[in-house]
Amino acid sequence: MATKEIQSWAYDEPIRSPFALPQGVLGRLAGRLMLWLNDPGELVTLIGEQGSVLEAGCGPGGLLRHIEAERICGIDPSPEMLRQAARHNRGRHVELRLGTAADTGCPDDSFDVVVSVNNVAMWPDLEAGIHELRRVTRPRGRLLIAWHSATGRSAIARKNALPEEKLGRIAHALGEPAQRHELTNLTVLEGRCPGSASPEYRRT
Repeated sequence: MATKEIQSWAYDEPIRSPFALPQGVLGRLAGRLMLWLNDPGELVTLIGEQGSVLEAGCGPGGLLRHIEAERICGIDPSPEMLRQAARHNRGRHVELRLGTAADTGCPDDSFDVVVSVNNVAMWPDLEAGIHELRRVTRPRGRLLIAWHSATGRSAIARKNALPEEKLGRIAHALGEPAQRHELTNLTVLEGRCPGSASPEYRRT
C-alpha cells in the first residue's frame, strides 16, 4: 500500500512517511519502531497522576500503557495504530477512537491533561489543532505538546528537531507564556487553560 502524502504546517514539502499516517505493512513496522525508540518515562513523570488524560496521536499506545489516571483516552487517525494500541493496552481501561488533533470528537472540558507526542509537525493546521485541544482541556488543565529535541541524546531526535521559529509558533498558539521542558529526547511546550471556561474554545 502506498504511503499517503500529508501537507504539514511545519514543512514546505508534503510529508511522505509511514510514521505520518501508518498503514499496511510499513505502518505496522512504524508502530513497532515507535515503541522501541520512544521511552515514555520522563513524560509520564511530567504528566503526573491525573483524573483524566487524552493523548492526541497515540500511535501504538506506548505512552498510554504507562499513564496513571481514572480516565485514559487515545485518539489517532490511523486504524492500524489503534489496533496496536488496543493490543498493547489489553487489560487496561483505555478508550481508543479515530480522531485528529483538529477533530477529537470529544466534548468541551473533558480532560485534565491533553498531550501530543512527536506528531505536531505533521498536523495540516497548527492553530486548528491547538484550538481543538484547548477546547477539550478543562479549566486550569494542562496541554503538553512534545516534539523531537535538538539537544536530544538520540540522533533521530536531533535530526527531526524543529527550528526555534517553529517552536515559537507552537508556544504562541498555546498562549504565551508557554512553559518549556527539555527532556532527554523531547522538547515539551506546556500551556495552561484559563481558570474559567472561555467561549472562545467552545464547539459551535
